[in-house]
Amino acid sequence: MTWPSGHFGRVSVVSGTVCVVDELVERVDAQDRVLGVVSRREAVREGWLHRVGVVVCRDGQGRFLVHRRAEHLSRFPGHYELGVGGAAGVGETYEQAAARELSEELGVRATVCPRFKFLNRTGLSPHWLGVCDAVLPEIGAPDPEEVAWHGWLTESELRRALQRWTFTPDSQEIFDRYLACRAVPAFSRGGSS
Repeated sequence: MTWPSGHFGRVSVVSGTVCVVDELVERVDAQDRVLGVVSRREAVREGWLHRVGVVVCRDGQGRFLVHRRAEHLSRFPGHYELGVGGAAGVGETYEQAAARELSEELGVRATVCPRFKFLNRTGLSPHWLGVCDAVLPEIGAPDPEEVAWHGWLTESELRRALQRWTFTPDSQEIFDRYLACRAVPAFSRGGSS
């Protein structure tokens, strides 16, 4: 197995088994400029800004993909989520992180298009959130270690679900900003917060 350059921190080999201990991320400032490389665990613990890339997936009919996180995950177990994504590794763009996570979590390779980014202060720690989108003709084989359920919802169904189901803290803001900017060219808003 090959690892993306700089994506993971310390790696431990025990009895021929590789165990990933922590991932490395770029610590950034309030203008999204790189300050240095830290472990993600340290960034969360210290409240340091870092980058996270997510992709909002739609199908050919315009429906939104929603998934429920697996119950055993350390971050927001069992919560529903609009975006598929995760922390950007060292040297990775928001789009690259979103595309990698889409492949890892849903078994889908797709072209992701950057839409906007914002300083997200919800969740475990503050971070820059780069939101991309992609049209998916189908879902591959979701990783059961990450995804407990997934389904396609119309815009009105998603509005109702956001009020009734327990979503991750940033899902509502991603949805609101996504609807507000869907006619605006990608990333033209820069670093709005």
